[in-house]
Amino acid sequence: MRLSDGNGCFRKERSSSFSAGLKLQLEVCFWFVFFPQEERLWAFCTSSPPDVPPVISDLRLCGGASSCWVVDPVEPDGCDSGFGQATARHLDIMGFRVFASVLDLQSPGAQELRRSCSSRLTLLQMDLTKTEDIQRVLQHIQAHTNSTGLWGLVNNAGFNDTIADAELSPLGKFRACMEVNFFGSLELTKGLLPLLRSAGGRIVTVSSPAGDMPFPCLAAYGASKAALSLLMDTFRSELQPWGIKVSLILPGYYKTGTTCDPAFWNLQKQQLLASLPQELLQAYGEDYVEEINQQFIQFMKVAVEDLSAVVNSITEGLLAANPAVRYYPGQGLGIMYFIHRYLPYFVRDLFLKGFFINPKLPRALRREHHNDVKKA
Repeated sequence: MRLSDGNGCFRKERSSSFSAGLKLQLEVCFWFVFFPQEERLWAFCTSSPPDVPPVISDLRLCGGASSCWVVDPVEPDGCDSGFGQATARHLDIMGFRVFASVLDLQSPGAQELRRSCSSRLTLLQMDLTKTEDIQRVLQHIQAHTNSTGLWGLVNNAGFNDTIADAELSPLGKFRACMEVNFFGSLELTKGLLPLLRSAGGRIVTVSSPAGDMPFPCLAAYGASKAALSLLMDTFRSELQPWGIKVSLILPGYYKTGTTCDPAFWNLQKQQLLASLPQELLQAYGEDYVEEINQQFIQFMKVAVEDLSAVVNSITEGLLAANPAVRYYPGQGLGIMYFIHRYLPYFVRDLFLKGFFINPKLPRALRREHHNDVKKA
């Protein structure tokens, strides 16, 4: 792990072991970190100047509520699977005390965490779309960190269950993505800011390149992640006087939860087709939706199973003395962002269609359809 500079302070290039006293709490969409004993912290990092955070001696982390994702469209249930589960396990191995929030305490992912992690890990239940759950978690965190402050918060929430053009995506899908990916994260973050301000801590948020670029057929998800990224960039600027550092994680395409389950996406496709108005279905054609779904299932086959690059980026955002504003774990993101920033829009659009999904012409625009109309 590229974390310590050898003097006890966290850097990028060199690694060292952590104190056995490190602890961490994990909750459904975020990770919280706080100082239990400030004297021990400064003693552990004596070479640091006063304005550089010492090694964290007590860390709390929370993961997402309804599903997470990052250029995988759905990553379910916070720490039940995907980045949240991998990070909880990683930090537990490092010696942190982990409180992991999951949507379902009896889910296979939650049970796997119980089996694979030490007794330091505690599972908590939270649904990020329910204010009462968020308030219960906030009260829990405040009760356990009020005297120490909160060092870090990691927003790991993400949800999407629709692969379709914006016109074909029901408004309810846009609202569902915003509810989890934006409003839930906003509510929990705002609730924890007093504790974060008192500690001059960290906020690390898992967003998505789909929030920066117009990936075909990801309008609902991309719009919510764009809002989330802008919100966190605003927090970064506004919270700087308080000493809070904010980082964004923008991963490539990783295999998490149901994101790579063809049966799940085929079911979503059937539900979408059944919900479309007849006029809209006639204009686009059922085969148009089928083709999008098939291309997406093919794309899923290239999803990366090794989540370590994302986990390392999250960990560095939490613990590095000078964390980056943005992390881009995953292959191909460099060329993607170069094209996005420096080449004409039509080049970017062609690249994204070639890389992700390249929809066929809607039925009403095809030549054979016009021929059929003329004959009629």
